Amino acid sequence: MHRLQRNALKLSFEFFPPRTPAAEQNLNVSVARLKLLRPDYFSVTFGAGGSTREKTFETTRFINDTTGIEAAPHVSCIGSSREELRQIIHNYKNHGFDHLVALRGDLPSGLAGAGALRFASELVEFIRRETGRHFHIDVACYPEFHPQAQSAETDLENFRRKVDAGADSAITQYFYNADAYFRFIESCSRLGIDVPIVPGIMPITNRSQLVRFSNMCGAEIPRWILKRLYDFGDDLDAIRSFGIDVSIRLCAQLLDAGVPGLHIYTMNKAEASEAIWAALDLA
Repeated sequence: MHRLQRNALKLSFEFFPPRTPAAEQNLNVSVARLKLLRPDYFSVTFGAGGSTREKTFETTRFINDTTGIEAAPHVSCIGSSREELRQIIHNYKNHGFDHLVALRGDLPSGLAGAGALRFASELVEFIRRETGRHFHIDVACYPEFHPQAQSAETDLENFRRKVDAGADSAITQYFYNADAYFRFIESCSRLGIDVPIVPGIMPITNRSQLVRFSNMCGAEIPRWILKRLYDFGDDLDAIRSFGIDVSIRLCAQLLDAGVPGLHIYTMNKAEASEAIWAALDLA
């Protein structure tokens, strides 16, 4: 369906660092499978307050070394000093990485201070001061607006500050209403924001997990989707089949509208991403 657009798209998958040997084995298998889809890059998350700092580095190096595909580590400023951030950034630079995802991050429970930098825009400025244009910097944005934003306009201004600070492109929080993304793009255009804004896609494979994540991040689950998910009860296969079909249809709508790429939140599993790629002929 979309083969002719493939070369123009930025396609990527996101992983999180494993915490147990079993989770590490699961990640290894998923990375090996998804590298066959030839994404442009893999990203690796950074735990709240830097709680997975070393594992993020290890996972990023593993992916880069074993796949030959670019790996982009997340860097969060919450809970870190300037010197800690300086060491992290230069460590990645010294090891040959040139793509970062710069985020504010979440303050973990029990951590008293927010750190030296409070906002992602400050982190982007810091990275640019430290390393110039060495890194391609992605930042986050929110088509349905950040849950802590005072207003839609405030959230858009916060996003513009990240871009003005030196961000090259952005990845959205996941959503299931394509119109929310399209309206967000229109609003950004009116503000003069012209960087590529890649939709983040969360394939639906687990109802309780999706509801929990959405409550935390403010992503809306449309009522018709939520009702269907509850109608399936404990039929995990039906939930997975329905959820992947919803994700495929959303991606097709976005691709037909000319989005610059797709960023899949894999949850360290390959099956849903493989199904989306096959249905959209993106392999």
